[in-house]
Amino acid sequence: MTGWAVRGIGMGLINAVVRLLLGAAVSMWPLSGSALRWVAYALVILVIVVWAGIDGVRDRRNHPDPDDGQDLTMVWLKAAVVAGLLAGLLSWIIDFFVDFSLGQNGLIFELTSGAAFTILTIFVVASIAVFVGRLIVNRDAKKKLATSDADRAHDRELVNAGSAQRAEASRDTRSQAEPTRSEPTRSEPQWAAEHGEADTEVFSAVDADGKPRLDKRGNRHGTADGS
Repeated sequence: MTGWAVRGIGMGLINAVVRLLLGAAVSMWPLSGSALRWVAYALVILVIVVWAGIDGVRDRRNHPDPDDGQDLTMVWLKAAVVAGLLAGLLSWIIDFFVDFSLGQNGLIFELTSGAAFTILTIFVVASIAVFVGRLIVNRDAKKKLATSDADRAHDRELVNAGSAQRAEASRDTRSQAEPTRSEPTRSEPQWAAEHGEADTEVFSAVDADGKPRLDKRGNRHGTADGS
């Protein structure tokens, strides 16, 4: 059987059983009929939420890509139609065999208005539950991805820090292994004291042939007195 048929038959049986229990409870506590109806309605909604929510969670886990997921909207729409008609038919039949009333509704009402209310309830609640189930899985997946990215970033930081420490240690080792070289200092030339007092002799200029050069007055160049 297909998924929508299983869900439709299951929800139809659940609705029929809840109506049967509701009729029995109302016959025992007639003054609490209104509260008992709300309790029965909440019980049906709880079953729908759990079943459809599990479908949404399972579908998103099996198909992380939303485009590849199953069309659960149509699945639960078909299931709601089957459940509404089946629940109305079973309730009408059961009403003939029990001492208390299940609503005193005719078959036409059960298969039209009664079935429409059941179909609407199942479809709306199931659609919301499927959406919430998928949303929960997506949120968990994002948290796991963020945690994984943070762990990888931390590992990269540790690796980079270790590489930097090893490089620094290697530089320190090389600097310690190399001998210390001292730059030669230049010393300024120092002259002896006697050099400052030494006489300096100025030689007269000579020509290319080695003869002393004379000025216009016939004196030798380089001497003030011509000597």
